[in-house]
Amino acid sequence: MSTPAAPGTLYLVPAPLDFGCEAQAPLQDALPEGTLRTAARLTHWVCENAKSCRAYLKRIDALHPLAAPLQAQQITELPREVHKKGDHGGQFDAAPLIAPLLAGQDMGLVSEAGMPAVADPGSSVVRAAHDAGARVVPLVGPVSLLLALAASGLNGQNFAFTGYLPQDAGERAERIRALEGLALKQGQSQLFIETPYRNAALWQALLQHLQPNTRLAIAAGLTLAQARVESRLVRQWRQHGEAPDNRTPVVFAIGR
Repeated sequence: MSTPAAPGTLYLVPAPLDFGCEAQAPLQDALPEGTLRTAARLTHWVCENAKSCRAYLKRIDALHPLAAPLQAQQITELPREVHKKGDHGGQFDAAPLIAPLLAGQDMGLVSEAGMPAVADPGSSVVRAAHDAGARVVPLVGPVSLLLALAASGLNGQNFAFTGYLPQDAGERAERIRALEGLALKQGQSQLFIETPYRNAALWQALLQHLQPNTRLAIAAGLTLAQARVESRLVRQWRQHGEAPDNRTPVVFAIGR
Protein backbone atom coordinates (compact mmCIF):
# COMPACT_ATOMS: atom_id res chain seq x y z
CA MET A 1 0.00 0.00 0.00
CA SER A 2 1.53 3.32 -1.08
CA THR A 3 2.07 6.11 1.41
CA PRO A 4 0.15 9.32 0.64
CA ALA A 5 2.38 12.11 -0.64
CA ALA A 6 3.28 14.83 1.81
CA PRO A 7 1.66 18.17 0.95
CA GLY A 8 3.62 20.57 -1.20
CA THR A 9 4.50 24.14 -0.25
CA LEU A 10 2.20 27.08 -0.88
CA TYR A 11 4.20 30.11 -1.97
CA LEU A 12 2.63 33.55 -1.65
CA VAL A 13 4.03 35.29 -4.71
CA PRO A 14 3.88 39.10 -4.75
CA ALA A 15 3.08 40.80 -8.05
CA PRO A 16 4.33 44.20 -9.24
CA LEU A 17 2.20 47.20 -8.34
CA ASP A 18 1.80 48.38 -11.94
CA PHE A 19 -1.35 46.37 -12.71
CA GLY A 20 -3.70 48.57 -14.71
CA CYS A 21 -1.13 51.36 -15.07
CA GLU A 22 -0.09 52.82 -18.38
CA ALA A 23 3.60 52.17 -17.70
CA GLN A 24 5.26 49.11 -16.19
CA ALA A 25 8.28 49.03 -13.92
CA PRO A 26 11.12 46.65 -14.80
CA LEU A 27 10.24 43.46 -12.96
CA GLN A 28 13.74 43.03 -11.55
CA ASP A 29 13.47 46.50 -9.96
CA ALA A 30 10.29 45.63 -8.07
CA LEU A 31 10.93 42.02 -7.02
CA PRO A 32 14.02 40.20 -5.72
CA GLU A 33 15.75 37.59 -7.83
CA GLY A 34 14.89 34.90 -5.29
CA THR A 35 11.18 35.59 -5.62
CA LEU A 36 11.34 35.53 -9.41
CA ARG A 37 13.36 32.30 -9.48
CA THR A 38 10.92 30.57 -7.13
CA ALA A 39 7.92 31.73 -9.17
CA ALA A 40 9.56 30.49 -12.38
CA ARG A 41 9.78 26.93 -11.12
CA LEU A 42 6.12 26.70 -10.07
CA THR A 43 3.57 25.20 -12.45
CA HIS A 44 0.39 25.25 -10.33
CA TRP A 45 -1.33 28.51 -9.42
CA VAL A 46 -4.35 30.01 -7.69
CA CYS A 47 -5.07 33.57 -8.81
CA GLU A 48 -7.69 36.29 -9.16
CA ASN A 49 -7.63 36.34 -12.95
CA ALA A 50 -5.99 33.77 -15.22
CA LYS A 51 -5.28 36.29 -18.00
CA SER A 52 -3.34 38.66 -15.76
CA CYS A 53 -1.61 35.71 -14.08
CA ARG A 54 -0.34 34.52 -17.48
CA ALA A 55 0.78 38.07 -18.32
CA TYR A 56 2.80 38.15 -15.09
CA LEU A 57 4.31 34.73 -15.80
CA LYS A 58 5.27 35.92 -19.28
CA ARG A 59 7.21 38.79 -17.70
CA ILE A 60 8.93 36.37 -15.34
CA ASP A 61 9.77 34.05 -18.24
CA ALA A 62 11.70 36.86 -19.93
CA LEU A 63 14.07 36.89 -16.95
CA HIS A 64 13.93 33.30 -15.68
CA PRO A 65 12.64 30.55 -18.01
CA LEU A 66 9.48 28.95 -16.67
CA ALA A 67 9.55 25.29 -15.65
CA ALA A 68 6.58 24.70 -17.99
CA PRO A 69 5.30 26.69 -21.00
CA LEU A 70 2.51 29.17 -20.36
CA GLN A 71 0.02 26.86 -22.07
CA ALA A 72 0.96 24.05 -19.67
CA GLN A 73 0.70 26.08 -16.48
CA GLN A 74 -2.15 24.86 -14.26
CA ILE A 75 -3.98 28.06 -13.29
CA THR A 76 -7.13 28.09 -11.14
CA GLU A 77 -9.13 31.26 -10.55
CA LEU A 78 -10.81 32.17 -7.29
CA PRO A 79 -14.62 32.25 -7.79
CA ARG A 80 -16.30 35.54 -8.65
CA GLU A 81 -18.14 35.64 -5.33
CA VAL A 82 -14.78 35.76 -3.58
CA HIS A 83 -13.90 38.89 -5.53
CA LYS A 84 -17.21 40.53 -4.65
CA LYS A 85 -17.57 39.48 -1.02
CA GLY A 86 -14.00 38.68 -0.04
CA ASP A 87 -12.74 35.50 1.59
CA HIS A 88 -11.27 36.86 4.81
CA GLY A 89 -14.24 35.96 7.01
CA GLY A 90 -13.94 32.20 6.76
CA GLN A 91 -17.15 31.52 4.79
CA PHE A 92 -15.45 30.29 1.62
CA ASP A 93 -13.84 26.82 1.58
CA ALA A 94 -10.80 26.89 -0.70
CA ALA A 95 -9.80 23.27 -0.09
CA PRO A 96 -10.88 22.11 -3.60
CA LEU A 97 -8.56 24.71 -5.14
CA ILE A 98 -5.44 23.24 -3.57
CA ALA A 99 -5.81 19.62 -4.71
CA PRO A 100 -2.36 19.68 -6.39
CA LEU A 101 -0.85 20.90 -3.12
CA LEU A 102 -2.36 17.96 -1.27
CA ALA A 103 -0.93 15.63 -3.93
CA GLY A 104 2.58 16.89 -3.21
CA GLN A 105 2.89 19.69 -5.79
CA ASP A 106 4.20 23.11 -4.82
CA MET A 107 1.73 25.89 -5.66
CA GLY A 108 1.77 29.64 -6.02
CA LEU A 109 -0.88 32.08 -4.84
CA VAL A 110 -0.85 35.39 -6.70
CA SER A 111 -3.06 38.48 -6.81
CA GLU A 112 -3.34 41.28 -9.36
CA ALA A 113 -0.85 43.48 -7.52
CA GLY A 114 1.20 43.32 -4.34
CA MET A 115 1.04 40.58 -1.73
CA PRO A 116 -1.84 38.08 -2.09
CA ALA A 117 -4.27 37.94 0.85
CA VAL A 118 -3.32 41.49 1.95
CA ALA A 119 -5.92 43.99 0.71
CA ASP A 120 -6.72 41.30 -1.87
CA PRO A 121 -8.42 37.89 -1.90
CA GLY A 122 -6.49 34.75 -1.04
CA SER A 123 -6.63 34.27 2.71
CA SER A 124 -9.02 31.33 2.27
CA VAL A 125 -6.36 29.54 0.22
CA VAL A 126 -3.78 30.17 2.93
CA ARG A 127 -6.15 28.84 5.61
CA ALA A 128 -6.85 25.72 3.57
CA ALA A 129 -3.13 25.09 3.17
CA HIS A 130 -2.55 25.41 6.90
CA ASP A 131 -5.49 23.14 7.68
CA ALA A 132 -4.01 20.53 5.32
CA GLY A 133 -0.67 20.66 7.09
CA ALA A 134 1.11 22.25 4.15
CA ARG A 135 4.01 24.66 4.50
CA VAL A 136 3.17 28.28 3.67
CA VAL A 137 6.01 30.55 2.52
CA PRO A 138 5.48 34.29 1.83
CA LEU A 139 7.98 35.58 -0.71
CA VAL A 140 9.52 39.03 -0.60
CA GLY A 141 7.96 41.74 -2.75
CA PRO A 142 6.14 45.08 -2.73
CA VAL A 143 3.22 45.69 -0.37
CA SER A 144 1.63 49.02 -1.24
CA LEU A 145 0.07 49.59 2.19
CA LEU A 146 3.37 49.35 4.04
CA LEU A 147 5.26 51.38 1.44
CA ALA A 148 2.62 54.11 1.69
CA LEU A 149 2.61 54.07 5.49
CA ALA A 150 6.40 54.25 5.71
CA ALA A 151 6.47 57.24 3.36
CA SER A 152 3.56 59.09 4.97
CA GLY A 153 5.14 60.34 8.18
CA LEU A 154 2.14 58.96 10.07
CA ASN A 155 2.21 56.62 13.05
CA GLY A 156 3.70 53.32 11.89
CA GLN A 157 3.40 51.74 15.35
CA ASN A 158 -0.39 51.81 15.44
CA PHE A 159 -2.33 51.68 12.18
CA ALA A 160 -5.31 50.04 10.49
CA PHE A 161 -6.28 49.27 6.92
CA THR A 162 -10.00 49.74 6.35
CA GLY A 163 -10.34 48.76 2.68
CA TYR A 164 -12.80 50.73 0.56
CA LEU A 165 -14.99 53.54 1.87
CA PRO A 166 -18.73 53.64 1.03
CA GLN A 167 -19.69 54.99 -2.38
CA ASP A 168 -22.81 56.75 -1.11
CA ALA A 169 -21.83 60.35 -0.37
CA GLY A 170 -23.58 60.52 3.00
CA GLU A 171 -22.25 57.19 4.22
CA ARG A 172 -18.78 58.03 2.95
CA ALA A 173 -18.75 61.35 4.84
CA GLU A 174 -19.84 59.58 8.02
CA ARG A 175 -17.12 56.96 7.59
CA ILE A 176 -14.44 59.59 6.96
CA ARG A 177 -15.35 61.41 10.17
CA ALA A 178 -15.38 58.13 12.13
CA LEU A 179 -11.94 57.13 10.87
CA GLU A 180 -10.61 60.60 11.61
CA GLY A 181 -11.94 60.31 15.14
CA LEU A 182 -9.98 57.08 15.65
CA ALA A 183 -6.87 58.62 14.16
CA LEU A 184 -6.97 61.74 16.30
CA LYS A 185 -8.12 60.21 19.60
CA GLN A 186 -6.09 56.98 19.53
CA GLY A 187 -3.18 57.99 17.33
CA GLN A 188 -4.02 55.11 14.99
CA SER A 189 -3.18 55.89 11.37
CA GLN A 190 -6.01 54.95 9.00
CA LEU A 191 -5.25 53.61 5.53
CA PHE A 192 -7.78 52.99 2.76
CA ILE A 193 -7.96 52.62 -1.01
CA GLU A 194 -10.34 53.30 -3.87
CA THR A 195 -10.99 52.05 -7.37
CA PRO A 196 -8.80 54.39 -9.46
CA TYR A 197 -11.62 55.97 -11.47
CA ARG A 198 -13.13 57.20 -8.17
CA ASN A 199 -9.88 58.65 -6.79
CA ALA A 200 -10.85 62.27 -7.42
CA ALA A 201 -14.28 61.86 -5.84
CA LEU A 202 -12.79 60.40 -2.67
CA TRP A 203 -10.14 63.10 -2.65
CA GLN A 204 -12.77 65.85 -2.74
CA ALA A 205 -14.73 64.16 0.04
CA LEU A 206 -11.63 63.99 2.23
CA LEU A 207 -10.85 67.67 1.77
CA GLN A 208 -14.48 68.53 2.48
CA HIS A 209 -15.01 66.48 5.64
CA LEU A 210 -11.62 66.21 7.37
CA GLN A 211 -10.54 68.77 9.96
CA PRO A 212 -7.96 71.34 8.84
CA ASN A 213 -5.13 70.03 11.04
CA THR A 214 -5.55 66.35 10.19
CA ARG A 215 -2.65 64.99 8.15
CA LEU A 216 -3.59 63.46 4.81
CA ALA A 217 -1.11 61.42 2.78
CA ILE A 218 -1.45 59.96 -0.69
CA ALA A 219 0.81 57.38 -2.33
CA ALA A 220 0.13 56.88 -6.04
CA GLY A 221 1.86 54.63 -8.55
CA LEU A 222 4.26 53.18 -5.99
CA THR A 223 7.43 51.57 -7.43
CA LEU A 224 6.82 53.30 -10.79
CA ALA A 225 9.07 56.02 -12.20
CA GLN A 226 6.22 58.54 -11.89
CA ALA A 227 5.31 57.57 -8.31
CA ARG A 228 3.80 60.38 -6.25
CA VAL A 229 3.93 60.41 -2.45
CA GLU A 230 2.83 63.55 -0.58
CA SER A 231 1.82 64.17 3.02
CA ARG A 232 0.35 67.48 4.27
CA LEU A 233 -2.18 68.92 6.66
CA VAL A 234 -5.65 69.17 5.15
CA ARG A 235 -5.58 72.97 5.31
CA GLN A 236 -2.37 72.92 3.28
CA TRP A 237 -3.91 70.58 0.70
CA ARG A 238 -6.87 72.94 0.39
CA GLN A 239 -4.53 75.83 -0.40
CA HIS A 240 -2.30 74.17 -2.99
CA GLY A 241 -3.11 70.53 -3.49
CA GLU A 242 -3.45 68.57 -6.69
CA ALA A 243 -5.96 65.74 -6.76
CA PRO A 244 -4.72 62.26 -7.73
CA ASP A 245 -5.63 61.18 -11.24
CA ASN A 246 -8.35 58.65 -12.03
CA ARG A 247 -6.00 56.09 -13.61
CA THR A 248 -3.35 55.29 -11.02
CA PRO A 249 -3.83 53.12 -7.91
CA VAL A 250 -3.62 55.24 -4.74
CA VAL A 251 -3.27 54.46 -1.04
CA PHE A 252 -4.81 57.18 1.15
CA ALA A 253 -3.84 57.65 4.79
CA ILE A 254 -4.93 60.01 7.55
CA GLY A 255 -3.62 60.63 11.04
CA ARG A 256 -2.13 63.12 13.44
